[in-house]
Amino acid sequence: MTKYPHFKQDFTASLVVFLVALPLCVGVAVASGVPAELGLVTGIVGGIVTGLMRGSSLQVSGPAAGLTVLVYEAVREFGLPGLGVVVLATGLLQIGMGALKLGRYFRAISVSVVEGMLAGIGLVLIAGQLYSIFAAEAPESGIGKVAGLPGAFVDALGSTRSIASLALGAGTVAVLVLWKHLPRRVRVVPGPLAAVGLAVIAVLVLDLRVATVEVSGLVESVQPPSLDTFTGIAGLSLAGTIVAFTLIASAESLFSAAAVDRMHDGPRTSYDKELLAQGAGNTVCGVLGAPPMTAVIVRSAANVQAGARTKASRVLHGVWLLLFAALLPAALAYIPVPALAGVLVHAGAKLIPVRTVVGLWREQRGEVLILAVTAVSIVSVSMFEGVLVGVALSVVKTAWDASQVKLEVVDKGAGPVQAHLSGNATFLRLPKILDSLEALPHDRPVEVDLSGLHHLDHACRTALESWAQRHSSPDTEPVKVTSA
Repeated sequence: MTKYPHFKQDFTASLVVFLVALPLCVGVAVASGVPAELGLVTGIVGGIVTGLMRGSSLQVSGPAAGLTVLVYEAVREFGLPGLGVVVLATGLLQIGMGALKLGRYFRAISVSVVEGMLAGIGLVLIAGQLYSIFAAEAPESGIGKVAGLPGAFVDALGSTRSIASLALGAGTVAVLVLWKHLPRRVRVVPGPLAAVGLAVIAVLVLDLRVATVEVSGLVESVQPPSLDTFTGIAGLSLAGTIVAFTLIASAESLFSAAAVDRMHDGPRTSYDKELLAQGAGNTVCGVLGAPPMTAVIVRSAANVQAGARTKASRVLHGVWLLLFAALLPAALAYIPVPALAGVLVHAGAKLIPVRTVVGLWREQRGEVLILAVTAVSIVSVSMFEGVLVGVALSVVKTAWDASQVKLEVVDKGAGPVQAHLSGNATFLRLPKILDSLEALPHDRPVEVDLSGLHHLDHACRTALESWAQRHSSPDTEPVKVTSA
């Protein structure tokens, strides 16, 4: 045992992570529109393949709620075999970015954009899963999902089967919310597993007529993409989906790694190696036709809190998932869909950064605007476009903040009027600069000193030259502009 001094802690932690991951793997898969068994496949690959590689030693990977909406849209557009192509390409891109050492640059992405992305995903996830709780068909668009909720709720109250489904889903959410307040000895069982287990018991004891997970068998669920799939779905839409998968999966994994690093005193994350590990895992998932993986903060936090010391815990959790998938796949058929929907509603609510918004509102209201617009754009348009809107707003805000320019006018009553510009003059501040300069007297000489500027972009330079040519009256000396 001296060769593996932390085996006991890692073994115990692996069991805890397995029990947390099991219902989440199944729930994310069902919500994504893929067979439940494929969620287990992604969890297995995340544990064994990604878990064996270097990067973040205590971070656990698997199917994530944050990609549920995107995966569902990809399956709807390209089919299940097409999803394998998307995930395979995502994995290869991540490997390429890791090899080029681009992983650390993901830390430069605005936190507000990432939080807004997660909030938008959370809102769409909650809205979509509430339809499963109501035993109703969800509309296709994010706006349609949100707008149709009141009507779906009213309709659910008129059906005995829907009421049973609603009660089961609401009960699952209640268990998850209250679980952390129970005695520690009870909380040895992870909340998601307890909530789903209690729902299974309720269905069996009360003989509730609710939808349960459809089981087709592990081997039958694995559908590697064929050569025809690669040639049949090429196009701009596919490229956009792959880019969205790559950026979102990579950002979520690396931000999770940063969070996990703050939870323990062990080795810090190597971001480039972690990106390589995530890429390897997603490449294998793509070959198997399984949904994509990211590092998942819920499982990672459970791993750290359970006392894990090395990557052995996450590898063993993948082994336990493999044994379950191989020996007990039929057990999935007893899991009620409303209970899984309840688990994902709870997970979606955790994606909405309420505390972050409150803190930002006091200090950086511009960041709150970026977060809110990103979230609303994702709900109303789509994931990819919403993230692009957020990134564009973040760039504009950064440029605006950097464009601090000061104009100081010195008028001694006689002689030329002196105007001193300092700071960074960009097109974003051009209206302010021109308004101040045009207010200077036309019947006296004017000297404009640009030596205090750190940056003067082409738009400002051209505008200043044009203003200088037309400002002076015919009887006054031309405006004199001095540069650094």
